[in-house]
Amino acid sequence: MILEQMYTKCLAQGAYFISSQGEAIIIDPLREVQPYLDLAKDHDSTIKYVFLTHFHADFVSGQVDLAKATGATVILGPNAKAAYDYHGARDGEIFEVGALQIEVIHTPGHTMESTCYLLRDEEGKEQALFTGDTLFIGDVGRPDLAAKSDLTKEDLAGHLYDSLHNRIMPLSDDIIVYPAHGAGSACGKNMSSQTSDTLGNQKETNYAFKLHKEDFIKELVTGLSAPPSYFPENVAMNKRVNTDFDTIIERGTTPLSVSAFEALALQEDVLVLDTRSVSAFAKASLPGAWFIGLSGQFAPWVGAVVKDINQKIIVIAEQGKEEEVATRLSRVGYDHSLGYLKGGVEAWISEGKEVVETQEVTAQEFIDGLSNGSIAYPIDVRKDGEFATSHIDGITHMSLDEVHTNSKDLDPSRTYHVHCAGGYRSLIYASIVRSQGINMVNVLGGYGAIKKTELGTIKLTE
Repeated sequence: MILEQMYTKCLAQGAYFISSQGEAIIIDPLREVQPYLDLAKDHDSTIKYVFLTHFHADFVSGQVDLAKATGATVILGPNAKAAYDYHGARDGEIFEVGALQIEVIHTPGHTMESTCYLLRDEEGKEQALFTGDTLFIGDVGRPDLAAKSDLTKEDLAGHLYDSLHNRIMPLSDDIIVYPAHGAGSACGKNMSSQTSDTLGNQKETNYAFKLHKEDFIKELVTGLSAPPSYFPENVAMNKRVNTDFDTIIERGTTPLSVSAFEALALQEDVLVLDTRSVSAFAKASLPGAWFIGLSGQFAPWVGAVVKDINQKIIVIAEQGKEEEVATRLSRVGYDHSLGYLKGGVEAWISEGKEVVETQEVTAQEFIDGLSNGSIAYPIDVRKDGEFATSHIDGITHMSLDEVHTNSKDLDPSRTYHVHCAGGYRSLIYASIVRSQGINMVNVLGGYGAIKKTELGTIKLTE
């Protein structure tokens, strides 16, 4: 038996490859299918089934393209309905893969079609449980993403409690839990950075197994931040047949001359997205460009701040990273990338085009400016939980997640100094707001650097 976790840090997402005796399955694949085809080839295996634990909200999965490329059967859990060919699995149904068995365990709660898959080895011993978003390491899936008029988040939380305690709790302690996500995903509130663990350890350490049902429901529905706006769009895409991945990448990697790029950039319905490093963007970028760098959680932040999933996008990328940008955009359903600036910002400058520099200050300069009054409008753009844990006393909090709402209150006659935890998210915020004509200054190193400065009269609330 071969079992491999294919973990994508940008999405904090785990897909799984399992093979035995020349047959293989994939669980929760990403949209680009070539890595799975390569893995199957490396292990002399034919992909027989593609399993989805549920209709994912935070990324577009690749079951349709993978089935088309391999002839594999797509397996969806009970209650799932989709527009493509699939096998609707029954609770308790067994699928054979070589000498292995996969048992369907229906676990509604995160969504009503959510399903776990129990792996038994060649000897029939229970080895692993692929839990999707039902059970994370240290957490469980949020119960609000599938809430409807006839099914509240409290209803879903109640179903999830029953699934955990009636379907998962009785399983053997030595089973390995393999979830669909880890820390950094918006599909849970406080999941661990671990990407697997024994079920026995989760029974001992995960709060979800310790609470009574009423307390469990209260815990799950309290303190939920609004899900990113692209989540419902991704769910819908995962239920239908979409433009194939290769077509999207071919279009997104179209090289655009300076003149062609400029012509597109001048169109109101086209967004210029600069995906280079923090320092490269700050040094010089195009007027009106938004920064979302590949070095951070690129795809989730695209989904959080680019509100229209059908947005036309043209890209500024580091040389050799153009296909990676198009791939990461497509993972979250942004399929309308029209190409990239050939030759990059250097080509733009060589033709005498205007560039803009982002003003930056060090953390110490920021603190000194607050102390002497030369900096009057500081903004903290971290998440609500981060801000609640520790922040500069009296500072204005405007989370990046809500940039399009909270930036409406900013005054174009003022200069704002903005920070996050490390300088990445604050530059995203600054670039978006600056495109609206507001003066923004980024604090290098963010709150992490601020805490290491000589604070003087400035106090932190913790």
